[in-house]
Amino acid sequence: MKSGLTVAMNGKFMTSPQICRIGDSPRWADIVIYQGIARWVEVASDLSAPAATQIRQVLQQIDATLDQIGSSRESLLQIIIHLADLADAAELNQQWDQWVPPGHAPVRACVQSGLGSGCKVEMIIEAAVS
Repeated sequence: MKSGLTVAMNGKFMTSPQICRIGDSPRWADIVIYQGIARWVEVASDLSAPAATQIRQVLQQIDATLDQIGSSRESLLQIIIHLADLADAAELNQQWDQWVPPGHAPVRACVQSGLGSGCKVEMIIEAAVS
């Protein structure tokens, strides 16, 4: 994280040149920011929903996190997408193409993964923060 960046951490604001963890628990942090790059994972809030709905939820959650850290879709650097079934890639691509700002596509990989508990999609995101 760049010196002087103010971020929310556990409900408080702080300035630090160190690694910043937001919403950390014993097993993981919700967001980690270091040297101007935020990293986090999103899964749908409703794991009982069909893939199309889960994809939409994850993209909306990415937007909310970008807003929380003071970033935007234009600052996305990389998204690694895990789908439980690659048959859902066409739906993913349709929503993705409408969601990504023209000229600002991040690096992207999409793989099939053995996601559990009804999860149809999981995305690992990196975005620049200023």
